[in-house]
Amino acid sequence: MIRCAITDGTGSLGNVERWLADGVELIQIREKQMSARQLAEFVRHAAGFANPHGSKLLVNDRADIAITCGAHGVHLRDNSVRPARLRSILPTGFLITVACHDSARLALATGADYALVAPVFKPLSKDDDREPLGLAGLAKFRGLPVLALGGVTWDNAQACLGAGAVGIAGITLFGGQHSRVGRNSGS
Repeated sequence: MIRCAITDGTGSLGNVERWLADGVELIQIREKQMSARQLAEFVRHAAGFANPHGSKLLVNDRADIAITCGAHGVHLRDNSVRPARLRSILPTGFLITVACHDSARLALATGADYALVAPVFKPLSKDDDREPLGLAGLAKFRGLPVLALGGVTWDNAQACLGAGAVGIAGITLFGGQHSRVGRNSGS
C-alpha cells in the first residue's frame, strides 16, 4: 500500500521529518498560504532531512520549485496544467500526481503517475460540498493508479484497496503527533 501524507498548511516541518523517518512513500507539500520564496525555503529544508527509505517529496502545483529545491515531483490540482504538457519538459523520473474528482478529470490525466481520487468519504480536514464517491465510485476510476483521499481512516483503508486503490492519501490520516502512520505491510 502506498501512503501519501499531505501537509496541513501550518508551515510545520516536524511532520515531514517524521514521515521521512517512518518511510511514508509520498509526501505532498501543500502549503497554499506561503509565498513562492517561503515555499522554496520550506521545500529545501524538507529535502535536506534524512530520507532513509527513499520517500518522494511532491510540491503542490509548483514544478519549478520542486525541481530547483530538490523535490521528486509535483501534485497538480484541478485547474493546473495538464500532466502530458509538463511531462515533456520535466526530468526523467519526476513524479506527477493529479487531483481527480470525476472521470472527466481522469481523462485529462495522461502523463501522470498517480491520481488522488477524492472525496471517497466525507473529508475530515475541511468542508467539502461535493458528494462523497464512496467505495463504488472509487472503483470506477481506471486507467491510472489511484490513491484514495477524503475521509480515509486506518479503519477503512483496506476497503479502499479492495475497491481498486493502490494506496491512501490524507491530511488528518497522517496528521498529529499521535497519529498512526501505518506500515507498508497493509495497516
